[in-house]
Order: sequence, then C-alpha cells, then structure tokens
Amino acid sequence: MRTDTPRSRGIAIAPGGAYSLAYEVTGPARTLYIGGQIPVAPDGSAPEGIEAQARQVWANIDHLLAQAGMEPRDLVKVTTYLSDRKYREVNARVRREVLGEHLPTLTIIITGIYDPAWLLEIEAVASRPLMPEEVAR
Repeated sequence: MRTDTPRSRGIAIAPGGAYSLAYEVTGPARTLYIGGQIPVAPDGSAPEGIEAQARQVWANIDHLLAQAGMEPRDLVKVTTYLSDRKYREVNARVRREVLGEHLPTLTIIITGIYDPAWLLEIEAVASRPLMPEEVAR
C-alpha cells in the first residue's frame, strides 16, 4: 500500500464526473508511457465481445503498471480507441470498475482498429511521485 503524500490531482472534473479535464503532477515523479494495449491475453488468445475485450485490455494495463511498481491510481491520462460508438457504455462501465473513484484525464476516439477482431485499444500515461528517499538518490 502506498504511504506517500499524493502529489498529483485532477484539476477539474468533467460534467457528469466521469474523468478529469486536466491532471497535475507536482514534484519529482516517475512517468510510465503505456503503448496501445490490445485485447490479447499472454497466451495469444483474444476474447470475444466488448466487455471481455475491455477487461483483457485493462488486465494488460494493470500488469504493465505492476511491472513498473505502479497501480491504476497512478494513471494520469487514458486514451481509448473504440471501433464503434455503440461500445462506449460498456467500455465506460468496465473502466469505472477498474479505476473506481480515480479519474484520470480521458480521450475516447472512434476509429478503425488494426485487427478487425479487436473492438478497442487503450494507451495510457501513469505518473508516480517519488518518495523523498528516492529523490535523494
């Protein structure tokens, strides 16, 4: 569990409260840029349906965050590419389940996805404030 004092915050919350309009990170921090995550499991399989695919993408993101010693609440920016507007409500529900009350900035783009079997792709930026002892190194 994190015991440091948060040095990042949403500046303004979007109407409806679904995401932050801006996110500020103050002080020294580590930043992780997560390239587009696709709905493919480590074994190479891709689930069917938007809900299963969204959960797989978020599992992939969670794994990468953990590899960097971070967690979903360290996300400051999320960009979601949906293959069809009709997936936005399911995508939003799964995102809220994963992030809980954490509200990073968010952009959703409706576009073609590289593989037509993939219904979404998500890229993200995370930032974790350094602890005082890490700054001293």
